[in-house]
Amino acid sequence: MDVPQYCLDLARKAQKASRQLATASGALRAGIIERVADEILAGADRIKQQNSKDLDAAQTAGLSPAMVDRLRLDDKRIQAMAESLRCIAEQTDPVGQVIEGYVRPNGLKLSKVRVPLGVVLIIFESRPNVTSDAAGLCIKSGNAVILRGGKEAVHSNQAIAGLIRDGLAKSDVNPDTVQLVETTDRAAVGELLRLEGLIDLAIPRGGESLIRAVVEQAHIPVIKHYTGNCHVYVDAAADDRMAIDLCVNAKTQRPGVCNAAETIVVHRDAAKRGLLGRVCEALAAKGVQVRGDDATRQAFPDAAMADDSDWSAEYLDLVVAVRVVDSINDAIGHINQYGSKHTDAIITESLAASERFIAGVDSANVMVNCSTRFSDGGEYGLGAEIGISTDKLHSRGPMGAADLTTYKWVVRGNGQARGVADTPNPEPIVVT
Repeated sequence: MDVPQYCLDLARKAQKASRQLATASGALRAGIIERVADEILAGADRIKQQNSKDLDAAQTAGLSPAMVDRLRLDDKRIQAMAESLRCIAEQTDPVGQVIEGYVRPNGLKLSKVRVPLGVVLIIFESRPNVTSDAAGLCIKSGNAVILRGGKEAVHSNQAIAGLIRDGLAKSDVNPDTVQLVETTDRAAVGELLRLEGLIDLAIPRGGESLIRAVVEQAHIPVIKHYTGNCHVYVDAAADDRMAIDLCVNAKTQRPGVCNAAETIVVHRDAAKRGLLGRVCEALAAKGVQVRGDDATRQAFPDAAMADDSDWSAEYLDLVVAVRVVDSINDAIGHINQYGSKHTDAIITESLAASERFIAGVDSANVMVNCSTRFSDGGEYGLGAEIGISTDKLHSRGPMGAADLTTYKWVVRGNGQARGVADTPNPEPIVVT
């Protein structure tokens, strides 16, 4: 295969399809997504058959249980894929939304209007459900998408992408709106990332090494999060039962995902009343290995000694780091120093403490008295997410369809010319 030419052809076809989709009505785009959901359900057996090939290969390659879990597709997960697509279809159409509008003193009517980005490149590992989520969100937002999945999910991704393209064709829409990179040659990623002017945005979803490789090679904008080092801070004013339950849920409900808690920070007053020991005992009962500082090991002698690397670690496994601090300010300082700006939670009954935490923690998602596991596009009502951004530009946190748009200024006049006396209109009129 001529990889550079193959990638150039993909991008050119995607750009052509994106310009056609950008003018489609919101109702048409929603209908396309509903049709794609129907195709996913109708092709469930085909998906499972191809997924079994990937699972067999994963077992042979010795992938970790967490990686195999991400890869697995059963009836329940396929149903969830279709439901996620239907939820995306039902979302408010972001394209054409007026973000703000007003009338200038000279009579010019200005509006800032959401428009599609154009062509989005999604590079992801393991989770084949990303194929349908990404396609649905890009169609909803009027974008074409090029999908590059990992080789460990190649058969699953091909089956899902084929069904999506069937749904597009049956909707009389250019199937090139959604394209899967068929080659597993790594050179294709670098070629696509250099296609400035054809591809408008890259979003990598996977491990830190993948994301850093994408950033280093890209000639186009990249939205990213490197790691999900998420924290739960147990405040002095925490409810003991809530603290135990939420620490266990945040760590163990699904430890191999980016919004699982990796570090628990406990106020010394909470530790002194025995809460720290009970939190650690509850975690250990779920099979979690606790690594702690000296104060943690005093409260829970079975804890291993933590070192500096543990405070910034993303374990993605049943391992947790635990640290005791003297104040909420120390907790905030620890999180801002070692965290990845992904998701951090406080457990407290103090309104003042929660507001201080919200203001002080520099993260995309700050949770109060709930599990970090809720940091998710579906849980936020976005239908699904294209990723969780820890960047500050262009988007932050779980990214839904609206986050795959940019905006244009639309200016309407009735003959105004620059330098000619303005039409009197001293009070700007806000367009609602």
